[in-house]
Amino acid sequence: MKKSHVLLLLLVQVIVLLPLLCLSDDFVSSRATYYGSPDCKGNSQYEFYLGACGYGEFGRYINDGEVSGVSSRLWKNGAGCGACYQVRCKIPPHCNEEGVYVVATDYGEGDGTDFIFSPKAYGRMARAGPEFQLYSFGVVDVEYQRVPCRYGGYNLVYKIHEKSYNPHYLAVLILYVGGVNDILAVEFWQEDCKEWKRMRRAFGAVHDYQNPPRGTLSLRFLVYGSAGLNWVESQNALPADWTAGATYNSNILLS
Repeated sequence: MKKSHVLLLLLVQVIVLLPLLCLSDDFVSSRATYYGSPDCKGNSQYEFYLGACGYGEFGRYINDGEVSGVSSRLWKNGAGCGACYQVRCKIPPHCNEEGVYVVATDYGEGDGTDFIFSPKAYGRMARAGPEFQLYSFGVVDVEYQRVPCRYGGYNLVYKIHEKSYNPHYLAVLILYVGGVNDILAVEFWQEDCKEWKRMRRAFGAVHDYQNPPRGTLSLRFLVYGSAGLNWVESQNALPADWTAGATYNSNILLS
């Protein structure tokens, strides 16, 4: 066969394969259920005081209450807190095609499930009309994929946890992490030692340190995502007079 014919054949094969590649996805098969909640939103008392991620009331209302507790393999000892997923149930004709977009705000699993939804998120997987029938199943087969988180108007955001007490105890709660990224570690710069000090992951998305340095603090975050493993720094992240409950929008934009 002539070389030109071989090249033409390869080109035809590529043209045929491209649509198939574009149609492929990375959905993973699993199961999902839901927990009871008086207002159908996330339950701040579910599984752990203020939730295993530490979000508290914030975890009830983020993403309009369409949230989920996730299994240990998705929770990742807290690094998976705040991750976003598209989840579709697989019980035709009860389920819609798009499924639901949820934010992981807690830890929870059982009966082979990767997701324990708020009632509102669970019902969002149904076609218009048969939501109550979907609830009656209790546990359903699903498929899911991780998708980018998008928080319009926010960079990486962190909050001083309510248990913090300046200057003796500092706990930082990471709230918004854009894109498909996990925060693996948090460190602060200690000027007198000229070195970065690692904070402890207390639980979920909360990192803490006893007796931190006084004065303005710079923070850096170890981020694992589509760009690989990288440290990103927020200079002067916390003012010297930081107070419990205060929230700070950093100069770090993750996408």
